Amino acid sequence: MKADPPHILCVNPWVHDFAAFDFWARPLGLFTIAAILRQNRVRVSFLDCMNRFHPRKTNPVKVYWDGRGPFDKTQIPLPRALEADLGHVSKKFTRYGALKEWIEQDLLAMDRPDLILVTSLMTYWATGVAETIALLKKILPDVPVVLGGIYASLCETHARKYSGADQVITGPAEPVLADLVETYTGFTLNEMPDPADLDTTPFAALDLQDAIAYAPILTSRGCPFSCEYCASSFLEPRLRRRSPENVFQELCHWHNNFQVKNFAFYDDALLINPERYAFPLLERIIDEKMDIFFHTPNALHIKEISAKAADLMFKAGFKTIRLGLETADFSSHRHDIKVKRNEFFTAVDHLRTSGFAKDQLGAYLLCGLPDQNLDEVEASVNLVKGLGLTPVLAYYTPIPHTPMWADAVKNARFDITAHPALTNNSLFPCVRSQQDLDRISQLKKIVK
Repeated sequence: MKADPPHILCVNPWVHDFAAFDFWARPLGLFTIAAILRQNRVRVSFLDCMNRFHPRKTNPVKVYWDGRGPFDKTQIPLPRALEADLGHVSKKFTRYGALKEWIEQDLLAMDRPDLILVTSLMTYWATGVAETIALLKKILPDVPVVLGGIYASLCETHARKYSGADQVITGPAEPVLADLVETYTGFTLNEMPDPADLDTTPFAALDLQDAIAYAPILTSRGCPFSCEYCASSFLEPRLRRRSPENVFQELCHWHNNFQVKNFAFYDDALLINPERYAFPLLERIIDEKMDIFFHTPNALHIKEISAKAADLMFKAGFKTIRLGLETADFSSHRHDIKVKRNEFFTAVDHLRTSGFAKDQLGAYLLCGLPDQNLDEVEASVNLVKGLGLTPVLAYYTPIPHTPMWADAVKNARFDITAHPALTNNSLFPCVRSQQDLDRISQLKKIVK
């Protein structure tokens, strides 16, 4: 076996989209893999095509108080595969992230890696993945490229054919990482986390970035629910939790050593079984008087927001609360309604009583579902606004391997099975009539 540790390049690819903004979006899975590799003495480099803080950037970097901010962007033509379906779309197709010449220069200046690992996030960002891998192959033609992540897992057949990667892996990368590294480099990884104990996984290697504007935190993997529009249960079939102490130590690590103040919870189930998990963590944060802020872009389960939960979140420093409401039509049986009207009103009352201001509270409302009645959406918007919360329209993205996928394929305006980019929620693929598209534009204005 090869004695010397290899050099492995981890790559976060460009995003191709009609609109994109850094709402606390970092490739946490890739950073976790990088941390495991470093734990095994592997030399790890990180190429971030989405780097808002690229050293070659000359104009000022816009950073909001909470760490968010806009990406650089370059308008690009629609890929040929999409022209037939989207040629009529007036929206500009854009490459978000660092300029292409900057990334090319980074690659040319880099020591040759032995293996390249590329992640993927949204399924409809497939063209950005393909462009990134094409550049890698152009500059480092003899280095094997392995693609993993969400797009690779949910659209495996497409990724194998379209991405340009030498190998595509699906699902969590940890179980196959050692075999990958040994196959391509001959090096043996001896220290691997125990899949049954998430506390054995090292803290994600966020310090590979040029700047840490915020830190994503994942206290659990998986979700106890199986929402018909969501692929979480396919990607992570069972719920696994980290101990509150392990999560607390990670918060201390980033805050004390890297002066990080903003943390975004990526959990699908942050408040589930709170007495054992969330409450001990929040109480520890409060006891230590940590001056840090928390955000919940993945939404909180409304049923779990008790008076105690709201009080602890407020005292611990939560600043952005997003509720997974989905609809305020509580009588509807069309979708798997997870909350009752009184539960929603009670949760909002707890949050307001604990001290949260109106502009800190928002509720996600699904919009653009197959055959959806937009009167229901407008009524939900009005109810949420009437309570003093911010309605946040969550535009539906059809996702393979979800219960709603077959419905989406049947109701879509074009063949969404032909290319993942056609599922982009900016296109409202399952809204069939121009009248409904116009109505959604009106709803956007009402929300603003």
